[in-house]
Amino acid sequence: MPESIISRAKAIYKQQREQLESESAGKFVAIEPDSGDVFVADSFDAAVAKAVARYPAKISHTIRIGKDAAFHIGLMTQ
Repeated sequence: MPESIISRAKAIYKQQREQLESESAGKFVAIEPDSGDVFVADSFDAAVAKAVARYPAKISHTIRIGKDAAFHIGLMTQ
């Protein structure tokens, strides 16, 4: 994904962070950076589907609201 899309989407998230985190913490938001539109949903797939439905030819960036990353991939050891 082009860095400009990510950086512009993160800037939009930062502008709306307080509202998004107070209303939708833990959900996912797909951000289409050209329009500034945000699509909030309970799952990553649902947020992306909303963005694609509205802007089928555009690339969006998806963030987990209130988290540093959309997913955590780790290894548990015992």
